[in-house]
Amino acid sequence: MKSSSVKRKRIWIGIGIVVLIFLVAAGFMFARNQRAENENQAQVETGDIITAFMGRLDANATASGQVQAQREAQLSLSQPGQVSDIFAEVGQTVQAGDPLLKLDTPALERAVRSAEQNLVIQEANLASLTDPPRVSDLAAAEAAVKSSQTQLDDLLAGPLEEDISASEANIRATQANVWAASEQLQLAQSGANDSEIATAQAELISALGQQESTQELYDQLLKCFSFSLPSGDDREICPGLGAPEEQTRFNLEAATANSIAAQAKLDALLAGPDSDAVGIAQASLAAANAQLEATEANHALLLRGASEDQIAAAKANLAQSQANLQTLNDGPSLAQLFAMETAVEQARIALEKAERDLVEATLVAPFDGVITAVNVDVGEVANGILVELFDPNSLEIVLDVDEADIANVQVGQTAIVTLETWPDTEITSEVVSIAPEAKNDNSALVVFEVYLKIGESELPVLLGMTADAALLASDNEEVLLVPNAAINADRNTGTFTVNKVFLDAEGNQVTEEVEVSINLRDGRYTQVIDGLVEGDQVLIGNTLPVFEFGDGPPPEGARGNSGGPPGAFGG
Repeated sequence: MKSSSVKRKRIWIGIGIVVLIFLVAAGFMFARNQRAENENQAQVETGDIITAFMGRLDANATASGQVQAQREAQLSLSQPGQVSDIFAEVGQTVQAGDPLLKLDTPALERAVRSAEQNLVIQEANLASLTDPPRVSDLAAAEAAVKSSQTQLDDLLAGPLEEDISASEANIRATQANVWAASEQLQLAQSGANDSEIATAQAELISALGQQESTQELYDQLLKCFSFSLPSGDDREICPGLGAPEEQTRFNLEAATANSIAAQAKLDALLAGPDSDAVGIAQASLAAANAQLEATEANHALLLRGASEDQIAAAKANLAQSQANLQTLNDGPSLAQLFAMETAVEQARIALEKAERDLVEATLVAPFDGVITAVNVDVGEVANGILVELFDPNSLEIVLDVDEADIANVQVGQTAIVTLETWPDTEITSEVVSIAPEAKNDNSALVVFEVYLKIGESELPVLLGMTADAALLASDNEEVLLVPNAAINADRNTGTFTVNKVFLDAEGNQVTEEVEVSINLRDGRYTQVIDGLVEGDQVLIGNTLPVFEFGDGPPPEGARGNSGGPPGAFGG
């Protein structure tokens, strides 16, 4: 009994295996027939009539883009200058803070030294302003006030009696010169005896003595003394100037003229009458007359007193002297202190700027990266973008996605990326962000930038490489499908239509353009979610479809009425 039971069990197991093999084979044949049916339906041309059917859709989206860097820099200098050194070259890896190039700096270094010296000077001026005045400064300021007051008083008081007497003496002296010159002319014309010659010699000796003593007095009046004011300026005072100096100068001129006349007279007497002596005597007489006129004019000025301009100048001089003394006693005003402190601060700012300009004359790397361009040579003037670099650790892939497909792209989707340099090597990547605004490239196409994070790879990925990406948007079973070629798109309105075929009441075949709503699609089929039902027939019309049909992604440029960017999603 036991043997019979085991035998029956083995028979049933064998039958089960056979049935299982049969079911597997049947399922395989069904799936192959279904795929064949789908492929046959997708192999359509303009004018074909196809039937909407329920099927499975694996929506794969593809697009092309470029490898870009999230962090890159185009570096320039804030000041022009001649490049003296270049430390970077294309392809070189640099660290943050590494020098890339340097300008010629002697002028900048001189500017720093000059700014340092100016700051020292301004700080010294501030200290001098706030320090208490020295005793010598106060004494000098007080003396200046007294001197200025004396000069003003003299001008206001008018000429003194002694000044008038001296001026009148000058007139008499110059008148005597005229008489002497007249006598000299007479002698030159008539000759002279021994007594006249002796007299002339005595007059010459007297005239020379008078001239010498007057010269010494005049030199004493011209002496001046100098002193320093609290402001640091030097001041010079000449007490003898003014009326005393003028009077003595007139006296000196008269004494000089007398000496000249006496010498001429003696010479004429000794020489006897001749034409030259007569000419000289005539010239001496003319000079003596001119001197007399000048002396009389000066005497008239003395009697009139000081002019308004002279008095105003003397008052201004006194006011300035008093202000200087007051400043020394009171110390600097708030305005002066503020002005000097401002000058110190301006000097400090100028020094900081000069030091900053010197530092910024060296261009440094802002981050770790690789040099992609050096746009200047040694000896050239630095201007514009000088060095370009990027961070190789910030590489990403940026894709251009057509607006018809952007709805099917989501952050976090997996993407399979291949680079044109290595088309047989796949890199698993991920969508990390989608641009919120369409890309503005002055074309009729509307595309959005999609950013992919580059997955781990041993490939030496370089900036600017072309990348192709494929994303699995969804895996849907039992959805309504039509071939891509059956869908027509109006890019201006954003609507989609099909040419639906049906029989009218008389049994005639007619075609009507019907608006449909679509969702996902792959390289062959588009999912219709509204506007058609299973079994509806559509005509492949003459209008350009959303996709030209093919066994794989659509041919480049075959993207509906307005075309499409090569490699954009939806293919």
